[in-house]
Amino acid sequence: MSNKLHVKKDDTVLIISGDDKGKKGKVLEVSPKEGKVIVEGRNIIKKHVKARKMGDPSGIIEAPAPMYASKVQVVCPNCKKPCRVAHKVQEDDNGKKRNVRVCHRCGEVL
Repeated sequence: MSNKLHVKKDDTVLIISGDDKGKKGKVLEVSPKEGKVIVEGRNIIKKHVKARKMGDPSGIIEAPAPMYASKVQVVCPNCKKPCRVAHKVQEDDNGKKRNVRVCHRCGEVL
């Protein structure tokens, strides 16, 4: 499995499958090795937590769980629509070439 993902931290994404289908959220964490992302306020699970030290809370807490990156699609900040991510080589001010992520619809750099 490849360790590169089309999603990065702080991207706004649309969930395209599962219980939260059609909802948007911000990516909090990316795990390329597992191919998963954690989206803010989505895919919430309940964890039973035992207090480890005196004063630690115990009980049932709600936390966002990781989901596969293939279940989310990046939302373009320019055209505000979900899009596939394209890659282009762009030259910056110093003359160095670098790969950039580009919206497949409007061509804007993500």
